[in-house]
Amino acid sequence: MIKITDDIKYVGVDDHDIDLFEGQYVVPRGMAYNSYLVKDAKTLVFDTVDQRFGEQWLSNIKAETGGAAVDYLVVQHMEPDHSANIALFAERYPKAVIVASAQAFTMMKNFFGTDYAERRIVVKEGDTLSTGRHVFAFVAAPMVHWPEVIVTFDTTDKVLFSADGFGKFGANDVEDPEGWDCEARRYYIGIVGKYGPQTQALLKKAAALDIKTVCPLHGPVLATADEIAHAIKQYDTWSSYSVESPGVCIAYTSVYGHTKAAVMKLKELLLAKGCPKVAVSDLARDDQPEAVEDAFRYGKLVLATTTYNTDIFPWMRHFIDHLVERNYQNRKIGLVENGSWAPNAAKVMRGMFEKSKNITFCDTVVTIKSALNADSEAKLAQLADEILKD
Repeated sequence: MIKITDDIKYVGVDDHDIDLFEGQYVVPRGMAYNSYLVKDAKTLVFDTVDQRFGEQWLSNIKAETGGAAVDYLVVQHMEPDHSANIALFAERYPKAVIVASAQAFTMMKNFFGTDYAERRIVVKEGDTLSTGRHVFAFVAAPMVHWPEVIVTFDTTDKVLFSADGFGKFGANDVEDPEGWDCEARRYYIGIVGKYGPQTQALLKKAAALDIKTVCPLHGPVLATADEIAHAIKQYDTWSSYSVESPGVCIAYTSVYGHTKAAVMKLKELLLAKGCPKVAVSDLARDDQPEAVEDAFRYGKLVLATTTYNTDIFPWMRHFIDHLVERNYQNRKIGLVENGSWAPNAAKVMRGMFEKSKNITFCDTVVTIKSALNADSEAKLAQLADEILKD
């Protein structure tokens, strides 16, 4: 097992069989379900793992304890990829006490038919638990990203057990050539992105702690000052809906290739005009969460689609829904529509953002009637100029 500190060991598992995380996110490098064991005068475990790995997880715990008793199980988050083995643990360790928030115990009753009233400690913001040398302080983290979430700070070794915060797609035993940011960004925006204000509130609490190590429930442990500072900076950017990188995201759908031709022409124009990055996504074929990630990463977005049944192409509606439900804001948007007889897509797309904050639409709307011509190409050049203006 991985050593975190002299007393804290990793007892989680890696999943290489999963096809879709949460039923929607492609995870080509697998997934990690992290769990941690603290060996002290009393032994404590943080969180369980996905149901399919219960026996492997218990074997990891036994390997670290030598078969000795475990005194506490801290449940920070009740999502089943972390809580599914609570009942199995409670059966194997009948004297162990379960530690969680009040809402977590309500959820346990829903999942397992019991709230462990005879063997539990209910904790809230400001409560502490001592295992001997270690004193753990509990911090409420509601809606990051479920309401029952707590995170835990080991005041002795200065370790933050951050629940789903600072998580990342990918198994821990697979090297990620893209580093931490890419899959951590896709994870945060896809799963936690709606809850920016709540994440900001948790970051403020974390700023008051002397954190030396971060132990999330997914992805690698952050063990250096530089790693922690960088992760906090990125989370501050993402949760405040700020622009991370200069560039333009173009998301499109195209039925017969004419809208795609316009998008490729626009990309060419933007790059020629000095745009540092143009990220293009075919919403019908490319990974939509990647497109959502790019829309949040860059400050400027172009949406290009066909009019479809007087509305917009379904994949574009799906994409915009994902943006809006994640509180997409503080961005400039350009619109490109295609329609052979009654183009209506730009109006529909604009209307979908009517409740979004601080969205600026380009005055130039490119309307293609079936295929590009001299007039619509001129409009593309005009849109390229406008989208690049600060």
